[in-house]
Amino acid sequence: MMEFRSRVEQDTVEVQLSGRLEFTDHDRLRDIVELLDGNGLRRFVLNLSALDFIDSAGLGMLLILQEEAEQRNIKLVVSGPRGDVKRSIDLAKINEIVTIEQ
Repeated sequence: MMEFRSRVEQDTVEVQLSGRLEFTDHDRLRDIVELLDGNGLRRFVLNLSALDFIDSAGLGMLLILQEEAEQRNIKLVVSGPRGDVKRSIDLAKINEIVTIEQ
């Protein structure tokens, strides 16, 4: 199960994901998308450094978040993927659509 916590700093929201991001977490995605509705947001950082696993549905959720951020003129950045999560993101070529920072 995926857990997340968020913090807001000026015009940036950082969301730290931990655990496993899988199909069963799609309901939690709504909670994360709601964080995009903060006033004056310009940057949304999704920190994956504590995420242990992501499946294809989880990769799809990253793309949904990218779309939602783009519609609000907010820059989405995925930071810190490692291990199997990084491999999955690389294989899916998510970096062609979403900014990935190590």
